[in-house]
Amino acid sequence: MPYVVTDECILCGVCVIGCPSEAITEGEIKCFIDVSLCIECGTCAENCVSEAIIFVEEEINETKE
Repeated sequence: MPYVVTDECILCGVCVIGCPSEAITEGEIKCFIDVSLCIECGTCAENCVSEAIIFVEEEINETKE
């Protein structure tokens, strides 16, 4: 899940309105991104007034045997 809404979210709704794939919904305390709908365009992070949406690199832990 590359884009994540942090606890800095102030529920302003800008990300919800601006999301072209309608992947973001407002919860009770912050917004949430549905990874199955997200197209990873970054519009949400660009529009977020509280800078609460961040890009997170997924780490793959591989063990060599």
